Amino acid sequence: MLRPTPRALRLAAAGVALAVLPALAGPAWILPWLAAWAALLLAGGVDAALCPPPGRLTVDLATPGLLGMDETGEADLTLSAPARRPLAAEVVADVSAELAPPDAARVALGREPGRLALPLRPLRRGTARIAAVWVRYEGPLGLVRRTTVRRLDREIPVVPNLGLVRRRAVEHFSSRDALAGLKVERYPGEGSEFHALREFSIGLDRRAIDWKASARHTRLLARETRAERNHQLVLALDGGRLMAEPVDGVPLLDHAIHAALLLAFVSLRYGDRVGFYHFDERPRSFASPRGGMGTMGAISRLSAAVGYAPVETNFALGLTELSRRLRRRALVVVFTDFVDAVTAELMVDNLARLAGRQLVLFVAFRDPTLAALRDAAPRDLVDVDRAVVAGTLERERETVIGRLRRLGIHVVDAVPARVGPRLIDRYLRIKRREMV
Repeated sequence: MLRPTPRALRLAAAGVALAVLPALAGPAWILPWLAAWAALLLAGGVDAALCPPPGRLTVDLATPGLLGMDETGEADLTLSAPARRPLAAEVVADVSAELAPPDAARVALGREPGRLALPLRPLRRGTARIAAVWVRYEGPLGLVRRTTVRRLDREIPVVPNLGLVRRRAVEHFSSRDALAGLKVERYPGEGSEFHALREFSIGLDRRAIDWKASARHTRLLARETRAERNHQLVLALDGGRLMAEPVDGVPLLDHAIHAALLLAFVSLRYGDRVGFYHFDERPRSFASPRGGMGTMGAISRLSAAVGYAPVETNFALGLTELSRRLRRRALVVVFTDFVDAVTAELMVDNLARLAGRQLVLFVAFRDPTLAALRDAAPRDLVDVDRAVVAGTLERERETVIGRLRRLGIHVVDAVPARVGPRLIDRYLRIKRREMV
């Protein structure tokens, strides 16, 4: 598609303005005016002829194998055209809803390939597509502009950010607290699982004396215990419409998946068995708890397949089905969200029913926007209304969380960036106290 450039339009506008000269200065100016118009048209024709046709434009795109949520990747775009001197080109990529639309970028178009790095920022999981690339470039005289589109249809899977999960897990296990957590399991009296016999000494609990073993060995021996391993842990993800709402630019569901994968990695390293459950308006997928680091791959694949469902969550059906599938007591970590106390009533009732048989850890993600609106200095009545609504929602949230705690349900409620560390800390406290 050929169009005149702003430069050509300005020259044409100047030529129209000069058309009054023959009327004011005399008919002698008609021939120079016509000659100027002829020169402009000739220059435009020459520029159009020198502007490379779309068929001779070469476009090559190299995309990454996959993208992780909450990270930015790049696609390498290479363009070349048979032009004697480089031409200024503007490139815009047409991407699907899974990616943030990239800004227009400029590149030199000529015989030497022009290279451009297109930033790819995922907005949601799924299969992202780079459908086409629009290229607009001018002729060497800058009088005509050609726009062409190249269909590419490149697909890039957008998956949970496992790199982020690994980094946070490494930070946890490399800290002193994590190492102390591993050693504390061997301290006497810290658990119920038998670890070893040792000779009784001053300072040990007398209740730890094993009288039968002492009689056999004719010396006073005490039992060493450690925290029990092979606890069952189930990650239950709510995939309803509220979890598709973005917080800090990322859907709540993806924040929940990252926190769940981090907890799964840590739990498997500590020797527990981890399962996975996904539900929205009905139960979707379930994997029974298994041990070993090989389980991490299965949980990653299941979490990557969790979609964004525009439906209301059926807590009665989802949590009842989960309770039916669990044969022994487990720590059930429920990742969900709610708006107010009224809509959360059914959720609370079913969580209380589940907590009668299992140990429930409720994980919710606090939206920092509410606190910002509540604490912002008001400039007009609209700001006052926003602050009042934000404060009301936060008070109702605290009411629901207070009810859950009174029911014996453990709660982690924090902004997305703090959920992971707090979740691991709460899990370790539950594990050391042998509450499961």
